[in-house]
Amino acid sequence: MPPFVFNTSRSIQFGFGALARLGEISRPLMGVRVLLVTDPGLRSTGIVDRALAVLSDAGMEVTLFSDVQADPPEAIILRAASIAQEAGVQGVIGVGGGSSLDVAKLVALLAVGKETLSAVYGVGKAQGPRLPLILVPTTAGTGSEVTPISIVTTGGSEKMGVVSPVLLPDVAILDPELTTGLPPHVTAATGIDAMVHAIEAFASASPNNNPLSRMLAVRALQLMAPALLTAVRNGTDATARGDMLLGSMLAGQAFANSPVAAVHALAYPLGGHFHIPHGLSNALVLPHVLRFNAVTVPGPYIDLAPHVFPALGRLEGQERGAAFCEALEQLSRDCGLPQRLRDLDITEDWLPRLARDAMNQTRLLVNNPREITEADALAIYRAAY
Repeated sequence: MPPFVFNTSRSIQFGFGALARLGEISRPLMGVRVLLVTDPGLRSTGIVDRALAVLSDAGMEVTLFSDVQADPPEAIILRAASIAQEAGVQGVIGVGGGSSLDVAKLVALLAVGKETLSAVYGVGKAQGPRLPLILVPTTAGTGSEVTPISIVTTGGSEKMGVVSPVLLPDVAILDPELTTGLPPHVTAATGIDAMVHAIEAFASASPNNNPLSRMLAVRALQLMAPALLTAVRNGTDATARGDMLLGSMLAGQAFANSPVAAVHALAYPLGGHFHIPHGLSNALVLPHVLRFNAVTVPGPYIDLAPHVFPALGRLEGQERGAAFCEALEQLSRDCGLPQRLRDLDITEDWLPRLARDAMNQTRLLVNNPREITEADALAIYRAAY
């Protein structure tokens, strides 16, 4: 077996009502002065107020930063880090979706003052130290609570990543109750995003693709595939919400160590230029990238198909791989997500620009099972159009 490295968050605490333990978990780790990072939308739900009350009851002093934007730009991260430094916080807590968690990771790193954001873009550039870090996801999608990755929007539209084990939090608190108020379209998009993480981790061409990641990817898909549509249609279904949040976390562990590939590479320009939510961007290109890959490397999809959609087990070979792509596309359609780029008011003249920009995502494209050229990327966008 080839050598591999597997890293994940030090402590994972899962359970309905787990948010109530935030104070008892964070105070011994962080002391009394913390920064809580979140976004305005989540603050309006009451979840942030609950977190603040729990921390106050534990005798903690909280500085609140609630200005996180989707696809967070550098300016937001730098402002949050400056606030953390001015307040002299001893730890950082991120509560929210992937954007809030990604910002919290970088604030914990930058607030120490030993590294700059511009110097840590790329793989393994961030060395630390960082402040103690706790992440509390409120969507079942990004798996950011167990990944060493933070994505930043640089300039006008391009996304860059900071990838380092230093960004893994000390504690991930998963409370499925926090996801029950998610609207159906958000549940659907974030759920497909999590499934993409598992699929791409399983099929990744990374030298660090490993048996632990593949095992986690399979289990994640077994949990999420039957639960997603239920969670979309009945957001208060506790079993579905729990399965989705746990599945998202397992998928996060998988791709944190066996990195994602072309689905994400082609999704990023959609988010950067048109501010399409990341999960929806993934859903739009997913079946078309998998069909492209399956022409020469069908094996991973043939292997995954019966685990995700048991009825496909009666098929064999290429037929099973093709049916897997169709079933994923149908699941997205059943969840009510837009299916074509044109549905998002993207005009056809944009496709060459999207293809050019996707080729800048070399960190991701190198992991794709099949090599993708700019002409291939353009053909995939045309198929998705």
